[in-house]
Amino acid sequence: MFIATSLDGFIARSDGSIDWLNEANKSVIPGEDCGYGKFMADVDALVMGRNTFEQVLTFESWPYGSTPVVVLSHREISLSPSLPKSVSVSNKTPTELVASLTERGARKIYVDGGLTIQSFFAAGLIDDITITVIPVLLGTGKPLFGPLQTDLHLVHEGTTAFEFGFVQSRYRVFRNT
Repeated sequence: MFIATSLDGFIARSDGSIDWLNEANKSVIPGEDCGYGKFMADVDALVMGRNTFEQVLTFESWPYGSTPVVVLSHREISLSPSLPKSVSVSNKTPTELVASLTERGARKIYVDGGLTIQSFFAAGLIDDITITVIPVLLGTGKPLFGPLQTDLHLVHEGTTAFEFGFVQSRYRVFRNT
């Protein structure tokens, strides 16, 4: 996972708005992507929830190129013909979806969207976490993390502080196997 949160752990306002993130991105130095391009270069498939997908559709252009994107939803979604053919919809469980993507050759699957990330955590399917903390307090909103069945131990792999105030930390999920 590769995601941004407010300092108080929210990924969006309660209504789903990310205006605070768009505003913060104005302070980013031109040409700086906080490692996102390098991260995406190794991604074989992206899985996102319906709410995240609807947010992405408001962007000026499709940001994922030809990377396969699977939108998880229990409700039917009709895809616009203007979207790349690499976009699909699924109602599979995270475990079923990962098995299907792995069968098709995917090794690095990027998971995005609060509820989707939470469901992949619950299924034990997230290994690496990159969180960029934006220096803003929202007070309320949609939290990145939800309830867990048990503690989830992480190994800190590194932190980068950007001169425009963003702080990005990378973790690996520790598994006792």
